[in-house]
Amino acid sequence: MSALLEVSGVSVSFDGFKAINNLSFSIGEAELRAIIGPNGAGKTTFMDIVTGKTKPDEGKVLWGELSRNLLKMRESKIAQAGLGRKFQRPTVFEDQSVFDNLLMALKNPRGAFACLFYRPTRADRARVGELAEEVGLAAFLSRTSGELSHGQKQWLEIGMLLAQEPRLMLVDEPAAGMTLAEREHTTDLLVSLARTRAVVVVEHDMEFVRRLGCKVTVLHEGSVLAEGSIDHVTADPRVIEVYLGR
Repeated sequence: MSALLEVSGVSVSFDGFKAINNLSFSIGEAELRAIIGPNGAGKTTFMDIVTGKTKPDEGKVLWGELSRNLLKMRESKIAQAGLGRKFQRPTVFEDQSVFDNLLMALKNPRGAFACLFYRPTRADRARVGELAEEVGLAAFLSRTSGELSHGQKQWLEIGMLLAQEPRLMLVDEPAAGMTLAEREHTTDLLVSLARTRAVVVVEHDMEFVRRLGCKVTVLHEGSVLAEGSIDHVTADPRVIEVYLGR
C-alpha cells in the first residue's frame, strides 16, 4: 500500500538550533497514528512543515497518489489538497450557533460573489446535521458555541475540519483540559474517523495514546527515536531515558 503522506530526509534549523533533523516516516491512507515526544522534540515544527507554514532547509514531503511535493505548495493549496489541521486551542465562532459554525465550514465555493449570494441548500443543512451527529453535537445545533464545554468546542472544531472533507487530519493534543467522559468520547471519535481517512494525533499524554490503540511514532531532537505499538515504544530503553524519565 502506498503512503498518503511521506516525509523524507526533512531538516530545518532556527538560529542554529536543528528543530527537525533528517526526519523520515510515512502515514497510510486510512490510518490512526500518534506522534509523541518531549517538549522540543519537533512535533509542532513537523505539523508546520507538512501544512506549509514552515519551509524546511532540505528534504521532501510527498502527498497522495501523484506524490505531489507539498513543499512547493502554499498553505491554502495544501488545505485544498485535503490536509487539515486542528490546533490545540479550539477556534470556533463563539457568538454563532453550532449549526452556523458547521455551515460556514462546509466545502462550498469561496469567491466573494459566491459568499455574497450564498443561501444554504437542503443538502447543506443535511450535511451539517450529519457532521453534528458524527462528532456528538446533534442535540446542540441551536446552542451558541460559546456556551459549549471545552470538550464540546474541541468536537465542534473537529466537525468544522471534517466539513472540509480532508484526507488527512492533524490533531494537536485533543485531550488537553478534558473531563474523563470527554476524553473517552474523543478517543472513540478519533478511532471512528480513522476508518475513512488518515488521522495523526500529536500528544504527550501516554494514557490517552494507549487508549487510541494505534501505531506510535516517538520523536526526539527532531527525528524518529522509535516506532511501533505503545507497548513496544514504552519498553524501548531510549524512550524510557528521554521521555519517561525512569
